[in-house]
Amino acid sequence: MQDSHGDLGVLLRLWRDRLSPVDVGLLAGDSRRAPGLRREELASLAGLSVEYVVRLEQGRARRPSQQVAAALARALQLSDAERDHLFVVAGLLPPLPGEVPAHIPPGVQRLVARLGEIPLAVFTASWDLLTWSPLWAALLGEPVRSGTGRPNLLRSHFAGTGLGDAESCIVRRSGSLDAFEASLVADLRRVQGRYPGDRGVRALVAELLASSPRFRELWENGAVGEHQSERKVVRSDVVGDVELDWTCSASPGPTCVSSPIRRPRDPRPPRSSTSCASPPSLRPRAKVYEAGPSRERSRVEPRA
Repeated sequence: MQDSHGDLGVLLRLWRDRLSPVDVGLLAGDSRRAPGLRREELASLAGLSVEYVVRLEQGRARRPSQQVAAALARALQLSDAERDHLFVVAGLLPPLPGEVPAHIPPGVQRLVARLGEIPLAVFTASWDLLTWSPLWAALLGEPVRSGTGRPNLLRSHFAGTGLGDAESCIVRRSGSLDAFEASLVADLRRVQGRYPGDRGVRALVAELLASSPRFRELWENGAVGEHQSERKVVRSDVVGDVELDWTCSASPGPTCVSSPIRRPRDPRPPRSSTSCASPPSLRPRAKVYEAGPSRERSRVEPRA
């Protein structure tokens, strides 16, 4: 693509200056000389070094990778048009329409940042985990990035990797495990039909067909549908058993936001036979927002 990186540093500074610390879950404070984000805050949000952010803004680093550009767009809460422009000025091809979007819409990012005391997670349509609130891992375990990239709900459930200790923490559900698995696989087939050109979806399906007899059995059934909500009881070492409604609803944008809704319940002491990762806070998940061309509903759960 044409090298127009001369605008990149200016744009990054403008986008950083316009973003309020409150919008990313930080305290504004009285010691700030400017209303926007500091370089070190942007670097932390994007998973980059402060030195690299400085080099980008000063024009000494001119060709960020696609992964870095996507991380900056997410951290800066850019719109889809702004994200595409960032890719162009960085000399990259913007994401194609036929691929599962991994960009979190600004409104969803602000929702996650401002609801810090509620367990929330954001997934792509193919169930790659993009981000989560601190309470999410407190109840279900800190997600683990695998060698294949982002943690994925289907890979976690059918291959046993990547999304913490949710399986051991979920002690009861309103529906059967078979129904949950069938719903999840049917939802993935629906996503594959919506994004036929996405290489990540094709690779995920091929991997699970090869590694999981249960996934292969359900996939060969050919069912297409939406992942359904259900009620679960999650066991925490800190508060005992917590009953949660796990529901999903659509949000503007191409991602899913999942957050659990807690139902009042007398907690019971955890059984010694079950051990769940539980930092000093609670984190269920239940509400999912997924958007795409058809704004269909979807549902989320970290390993079932």
